[in-house]
Amino acid sequence: MLDIFNTFTLAELEVGHHFYWRLGGLQLHGQVFMTSWIVIGLLLIASLIATRNVQRVPQGMQNFMEYALEFVRDIAKNQLGEKEYRPWVPFIGTLFLFIFVSNWSGALVPWRLIEIPEGELAAPTGDINTTVALALLTSLAYFYAGFSRRGLGYFAKYIEPTPILLPIAILEDFTKPLSLSFRLFGNILADELVVAVLVLLVPLFIPLPVMMLGLFTSAIQALVFATLAAAYIHEALEGHGE
Repeated sequence: MLDIFNTFTLAELEVGHHFYWRLGGLQLHGQVFMTSWIVIGLLLIASLIATRNVQRVPQGMQNFMEYALEFVRDIAKNQLGEKEYRPWVPFIGTLFLFIFVSNWSGALVPWRLIEIPEGELAAPTGDINTTVALALLTSLAYFYAGFSRRGLGYFAKYIEPTPILLPIAILEDFTKPLSLSFRLFGNILADELVVAVLVLLVPLFIPLPVMMLGLFTSAIQALVFATLAAAYIHEALEGHGE
């Protein structure tokens, strides 16, 4: 019996090892790009199917995508208000859908069964590089929102109501992307590690309750990220003290 378990690896947990691509002097995490492209491909295919034959009474994939659009519109509208939300629906929607599908892919797709030369495949959002990139995009979005609305006057927020608060205001702009990225990364990685450890301990009984809980928390993390991104954009549009 021991020989059987030594021959066949039922579960394996590996953290910190990556499959790298080298592009000139750059070192890229190949496994993150591969899984990200798969997620993007799934979203594109779903969009094409939903819009291939648009009906006045939506059915099937069109109905599902319209529900997703309405859900994203509600997120943007609740945070940005009736007058401001429309231009930001594509950005908020892209964030939410990419994070949502990425998170669920980590819980539903057995990425680790696909062998690569080094490291292992996992959900794109389970890598800190992905979550930091999404957080930086959010930072650029709310800086653009504030600058486009208030011009150079946007930077007056750093010295309002007193210049003494300048260091704190600058620190706040650094902590926003940090909190967004580490919250998403930490929750997704922790969920994957918990499931992997349980599979190691009880390999013959897949921990389905934990996986179902992971699906729920993954959806919540996508909602939290999109909601906070919309809230930060609203804050930049309105400005401090307005």
